[in-house]
Amino acid sequence: MSTAWRPSVTAEHVYEGRDRATGELKWSATAADLVFGAHSQLRALAEVYACDDAQEKFVRDFVAAWKKVMNLDRYDLLAQARGRRGRAATVSH
Repeated sequence: MSTAWRPSVTAEHVYEGRDRATGELKWSATAADLVFGAHSQLRALAEVYACDDAQEKFVRDFVAAWKKVMNLDRYDLLAQARGRRGRAATVSH
């Protein structure tokens, strides 16, 4: 808590983090940077994906999430899955 964040006087949409004791500029950040820094779960995710060797993990996770979101309203897939389960149950009895 030794840093005080305030809007920058020289740059729009930028915040400056100054040492509370000396007033010296220590950091600069956008609002998004501050959100990620203040939220522990978002910060942890950002740290995982920001690693030098995380590109493949990011791509795999992104594709899996994209696929899930894109299929959420695919009621035709749900109907197909129900049809397969219904036929399987009929055949096994």
